[in-house]
Amino acid sequence: ELSLTTHSYLSRPLFVPLVTPSMLHDTLDSVKLKGRSFLTLKDFNAEEIKHILWVSADLKNRIKHRSEYVPLLQGKSIAMIFEKRSTRTRMSTETGFSLLGGHPCFLTPQDIHLGVNESTTDTARVLSGLADIVLARVYSHSSLEHLDKDASIPIINGLSDLYHPIQILADLLTLQEHYGSLKGLTLAWIGDGNNVLHSFMMSLAKLGVNLKVATPKGYEPDANVTQEAQLLSKQFGTKLQFLTDPMEAARDSNVLVTDTWVSMGQEEEKKRRLKDFHGYQITMQTGSVAAPDWTFLHCLPRKAEEVDDEVFYSPRSLVFAEAENRKWTIMGLMVCILTDYTPQIPKLKF
Repeated sequence: ELSLTTHSYLSRPLFVPLVTPSMLHDTLDSVKLKGRSFLTLKDFNAEEIKHILWVSADLKNRIKHRSEYVPLLQGKSIAMIFEKRSTRTRMSTETGFSLLGGHPCFLTPQDIHLGVNESTTDTARVLSGLADIVLARVYSHSSLEHLDKDASIPIINGLSDLYHPIQILADLLTLQEHYGSLKGLTLAWIGDGNNVLHSFMMSLAKLGVNLKVATPKGYEPDANVTQEAQLLSKQFGTKLQFLTDPMEAARDSNVLVTDTWVSMGQEEEKKRRLKDFHGYQITMQTGSVAAPDWTFLHCLPRKAEEVDDEVFYSPRSLVFAEAENRKWTIMGLMVCILTDYTPQIPKLKF
């Protein structure tokens, strides 16, 4: 384990102070993440989410800005199961795990076919003896739950039909970096009621962020997720609105967010979906009714019908910082799950 003070850290100019013993004590008392799976943000409280983001920001500071070598995962391996392709999830996890001294192993459907050549139960038990952690990007959320039930190592949701929690970690870090804190912000989701939205719905209220959702009729988020989100909003005193008018959702919002209208596996529905989502493209006109400091997020890949070039490539667009933060946040998450690491920078403001 690395100590709180290392020669490499102290030999450089100190532009961030170290954590104090009281900060360390408070953190260790309230957050227990080691050994836990990460299937949905529903299972994580505000302090746990904040801690993951704190570790992520610390690793970004040490590795990117201070050029330190931080081999926290040396001698460890991750099995990466990908039923669905991805640029950001694969690159962020592979490069991130390697940067931390670990060994990533990428498994395509040609290498491992969950529940087909071998039962998911057997796969879970086999991987538990061969790796320290699994990240799985799957079609069905039930596949993750099955893996988690039978594995003796932690499982990370790299995306499922129901949730995409690692994307939300990157979005939250990006917004914290840009605005300095999250509490009191209003995020407007304009588009499909999909897995990314579901993960926002399971996390934003815990951090004091209001959420306005605009979807076409018939594309609302999952009813069970909606019910849970309404309870969270009431518990934490935030606003949660479900609308069909994109302009009404954008009004006075700080963050405008959309995602693909046609996810992998929905290609046959493309023509109908493009018709149903007419009027939902985010443009500068959409931004004209938003808060003066409005910004734009998109988890990528992006199509022009979802957001025009003027917004996507404007200074208000945080999409490329957001994409890069996929790496730092998956690294932070894996370090939290596999080690007892304590960050060297002060806690982030939320």
